Amino acid sequence: MDVFDTIIIGAGSAGCVLAGQLSADKSRRILLLEAGGKDTSPWVHIPIGYGKTFFHPDLNWQYETEAEPALDGRKGYWPRGKVVGGSGAINAMIYARGLPHDFDDWQDAGAAGWNADTVTAAYDAMETHIAVDGTETSPETGSKSGSKSGSKTSSKSGSKTGMGPMTVQDVSDQTHPVNRYFFDAANELNFPCQNDYNQPPYEGAITYRINTRNGRRNASSRAFLKPALRRSNLTLRVNAQVDRIHFEENRAVAVSYIWRGKRHMVRAKTDIILSAGSIASPAILQRSGIGDGHLLNQHGITPVVDNPNVGAHMQDHLGINYYFKANQPTLNNVLHSWPGRIKLALQYALTRRGPMALSVNQCGGYFRSNPDMMRPDQQIYFNPVTYTTTPAGTRTIINTDPFPGLIIGFSPTRPTSRGQIQIADADPISKPRIMPNSLATNQDCQMVVDGAKLCRAFANTDSMKRLIDAPFYADVSQMSDDMMLDDFRKRSGTVFHPVGTCRMGANAKTAVVDHTMRVFGVDGLRVVDASVFPNITSANTNAPTMMLAWRVAQQMMENR
Repeated sequence: MDVFDTIIIGAGSAGCVLAGQLSADKSRRILLLEAGGKDTSPWVHIPIGYGKTFFHPDLNWQYETEAEPALDGRKGYWPRGKVVGGSGAINAMIYARGLPHDFDDWQDAGAAGWNADTVTAAYDAMETHIAVDGTETSPETGSKSGSKSGSKTSSKSGSKTGMGPMTVQDVSDQTHPVNRYFFDAANELNFPCQNDYNQPPYEGAITYRINTRNGRRNASSRAFLKPALRRSNLTLRVNAQVDRIHFEENRAVAVSYIWRGKRHMVRAKTDIILSAGSIASPAILQRSGIGDGHLLNQHGITPVVDNPNVGAHMQDHLGINYYFKANQPTLNNVLHSWPGRIKLALQYALTRRGPMALSVNQCGGYFRSNPDMMRPDQQIYFNPVTYTTTPAGTRTIINTDPFPGLIIGFSPTRPTSRGQIQIADADPISKPRIMPNSLATNQDCQMVVDGAKLCRAFANTDSMKRLIDAPFYADVSQMSDDMMLDDFRKRSGTVFHPVGTCRMGANAKTAVVDHTMRVFGVDGLRVVDASVFPNITSANTNAPTMMLAWRVAQQMMENR
């Protein structure tokens, strides 16, 4: 049986950071197990490839939720990364730290030490910011590195001195010209326009920062793992489906997994870290005997720790888009035609710039639907493109519309509904049951109406009317409050931010792990990924997931 010091389960956004950081200690022999394959597909690395990976069965687990009564009985489609880099390798790359109160709320929920000040310090250490001219700066000091994007990094640490491996790029000079109407509309509504919503004052209209470098996605697999794989003490094993974690006298000591058609077992001297994500991590714990005792007994699993919080407390952002035909050219005009696509491909190949180097989401920001609110309650998206999702043969694909169009969309920032993840059986190949329990509270329903009204306000500005020709699919300007909520029930979907299913807290009565990510009731086992979030952050969750892993790795290195 192979023996390693540390076994990390999952080479996703968190697992790649952990492997990259922990392997810097040459005395620590590390095995990184990934259920998906290598990130060799060009669609992973080309930013606009998001549209190709969204339904790709080789890169995407393509989960489906249980039918949701509150969403008109629909089953939701939940893409998750089935590849090295995890969901960070197939997402839309918006880099959102979250709002300060998000993390102060973590500490108040029992996650000692995880407040706004401590996580800001971790972000500052982890990031390098790239300005529109390619200059790289430290977010903590604002000092320039003396080089442009693309310069070589230190082979020892994977980053320049004082500069982190995760690049956060300002692409405002590359976005579509019609975005100016969104900023004009924000001014008209007396909302501020900001340069960076990861810095104070956070709120208002912005061009989204994205984690790219030299026109390529800079997922944690590229930023942290790829440089570390040169180290002899780190082993990556792909297409390795973990079955369960094994215990001796309540200590996690080994992992069994299916690899190359056979079942294997590997042993850990020091610790096992579960970083399989908000869906797979609780499922692996449950198969390993940690979870609700009734559920485990139902599937013939002997409980090691009876903790009903495993798989519970799941939170997610739900969103909806409003579609409009435009009276001026948008991205549809080039993305829908073959000549236009060829032109963009040539631009990208020659310059690593342009629409192919950007996120599908270009502008948006944090907003208060009512100025009297203490905090922003909505995230807004403005995209200079519209598209339809249609079946093509055996695969569903995304097609841009044959006319100029734009999207104004929203998602409430801090939903209060709570769902859960449960294994369907003890088979590691079986997909778990996903039960989001969406719109379970009156507060969430009211936030939906408030968000729809905010989008309507944007669409009804004189600025936006100069761009909009007509709405299609649904006209939010003609909806009553009840109609807005009904439309949301019929058309909304996940914004792909599930968290909280192995939540961090003060004790096992309310949580699964403590503030150091150690699982309550056993030794030698941690969970480090978005599943440990006590509360969902106010926007996209990939950046906080990487930050969490960075900070945990630093603590583990310091305390060894």
